[in-house]
Amino acid sequence: MRLLFIGDIMGRSGRTAVATHLPDLRKDLGLDFVVANGENAAAGFGITAKIAEQLFETGIDCISSGNHIWDQKEIMPFMDSEKRILRPLNYPKGTPGRGVGDYKLADGRRVIVINAMGRVFMDAIDDPFAGVNDALSRYGLGQTAHAIIVDIHGEATSEKMAMGQYVDGRVSMTVGTHSHIPTADAQILPRGSAYQTDAGMCGDYDSVIGMDKEEPLRRFTKKIGRERFKPAMGEATFCAVYVETDDKSGLARTISPVRLGGRLKSIRPE
Repeated sequence: MRLLFIGDIMGRSGRTAVATHLPDLRKDLGLDFVVANGENAAAGFGITAKIAEQLFETGIDCISSGNHIWDQKEIMPFMDSEKRILRPLNYPKGTPGRGVGDYKLADGRRVIVINAMGRVFMDAIDDPFAGVNDALSRYGLGQTAHAIIVDIHGEATSEKMAMGQYVDGRVSMTVGTHSHIPTADAQILPRGSAYQTDAGMCGDYDSVIGMDKEEPLRRFTKKIGRERFKPAMGEATFCAVYVETDDKSGLARTISPVRLGGRLKSIRPE
């Protein structure tokens, strides 16, 4: 199976990058399933139902999220009705939406997407390791699921790395989000799961993690905030992770970073 995981989509420039590059990638790579983290898609803060629908039209099959998922309050009722949008599974019981997606492809193959959020330097929510372990107890990679994808949304690289090692051999790929900087550690772990600490973002890198530079610089240097943060609007770099799995086991055969357009050096799977 050919899988693509798209990093945090930051505002309008990020959405434009996805619309520009994803349709061709789906065709050229023969992608079977695409996940994207969309929690910053609405001007950097949350996502709306309208924007979600626009992203689905570009070729995204599932939208994962993180700590900004509730920034646009209108998304709450949509979360219960739209199964293609996930929130971290380790939010407390009773939180709207779902943290695990179970998707059936046209050819009958089954893809599971698990969205978890770290706790180091993040909100004090439930244990992501216990939550992911519980979710995995319901599925068998290569048995009841042809592919399992984990988005670990976290600040600490150590916590994301620990999650990758924790589920190695039980999932097809674990990819980190939230940091907005693509890491250089794309690899296949010892038991066969693909891993990258952070996919990066789809956003303008002439910025401070996707935000227009002026306000973050003022707050860092003067400790005084004047305005709301707003996304940088220059050309975005499309950042993603491509994984090809073994059809029988569901484990990874190859992993490659994807970077297209914008300021970062381009890299495209062969």
